[in-house]
Amino acid sequence: MTKTYKGSCHCGTVRYEADIDLSASTGKCNCSICWKRRHWGVSIKPDAFRLIQGKDNLSDYQFNTKSGHHRFCKTCGIASFGDGYVEQIGGAYVSISLACLDDLEPRDLVAAPVKCMDGLHNNWFHEPAEKRHL
Repeated sequence: MTKTYKGSCHCGTVRYEADIDLSASTGKCNCSICWKRRHWGVSIKPDAFRLIQGKDNLSDYQFNTKSGHHRFCKTCGIASFGDGYVEQIGGAYVSISLACLDDLEPRDLVAAPVKCMDGLHNNWFHEPAEKRHL
C-alpha cells in the first residue's frame, strides 16, 4: 500500500515528501558508498517525490559511472535522498534513505521486505554471499 511520507536531513533544511509502498521492497547494498553510509533505502519513480525545501542547500557527489547523484545537505551532511538514471532498473529513480523518513513507524520498517544487492562485485541483481552485516 502506498503511503505519503515526510523526510528530511538532520538539521531540517532539506525537506521532502515521497509516495512509497514499503511492501514492494526495500534495499541494502554492499557497494562502497552504501557500505560506508550504512544505507537502507527504497527506490521510487521521480513523480512520487516532491522536494519541499532546501534545493539550494543540496550538494551532489558522483563517482564511477556518474549515473547516480548522491545528494546531501551542505549544513549537516546527511544524505536523505539521491537520484539518477539506470536503464537496468527502469530508468529514472529517486532513492530514499529510510532512516530520514520522519514519520516512518518502526513496525512498518520491520515489516518491510529487504532485498540485498552485491554492488561490491558489480553483481547488482544477486544477493551477496554474506549479508548479515548489511
